[in-house]
Amino acid sequence: MDKYGLVGKNISYSFSKSYFEKKFAAEEIHARYQNFDLPSLADFREIVAHEKNLKGLNVTIPYKQAILPFLDQLDEQAAKIGAVNTIQVKNKKLVGYNTDCFGFMKSLFPLLEKQHTEALILGTGGASKAVAHALRSLGIEYKFVSRNPSKNDLSYDQITKEVLEKHFLIVNCTPLGTHPNLDEAPALPYEFLDHRHLLYDLVYNPPLTTFLANGKVKGCKIYNGQKMLEYQAERSWEIWNED
Repeated sequence: MDKYGLVGKNISYSFSKSYFEKKFAAEEIHARYQNFDLPSLADFREIVAHEKNLKGLNVTIPYKQAILPFLDQLDEQAAKIGAVNTIQVKNKKLVGYNTDCFGFMKSLFPLLEKQHTEALILGTGGASKAVAHALRSLGIEYKFVSRNPSKNDLSYDQITKEVLEKHFLIVNCTPLGTHPNLDEAPALPYEFLDHRHLLYDLVYNPPLTTFLANGKVKGCKIYNGQKMLEYQAERSWEIWNED
């Protein structure tokens, strides 16, 4: 039986396992999907070597960037992004891909309005790299916002009314607000948001995070990460099953 799985840390909540198990049942696919919940990547190679019939893996927080040295090859787009969320196992070689970019772009595009020309990306982890690549492809300028900003990034303290009146797209790439920490949200001055803003949260559990709820009461357009995950999962499946 073919086997697939998810590599991450503290991933019992994950979307991927339930999504693929439902897909396998609905489409009568004879396969298994397993969570590989790893405290570190030290044993990653050994685990992969001992798994029989392993065809592909997804990768999630916090390993989308840290996984790169363990791979034999990188897809061109994944190399440009600098993060991997999908691994194809072929002829005992591990090839890294990024389907987050595809999923984000496909889900974002129908939501865009004329004022969405500049964006704030909250967080600087692996998912934020895919979001940035997608925004570049769409011609949208962006700034990263971080608690520990590097030279060209913004800190949360620098997000003023003036900044928000220029950046009408805000994408949360942090895990803040994920179940069970439902009350957490990025530290923004939400009082300066209005109907022109689009708030996109990569978090999908719960469907309405505190970040999105704060935007909703100000009249913002809001959107969570569920569709992005579905699109990226289906793209992963295509990659794993390419000849």
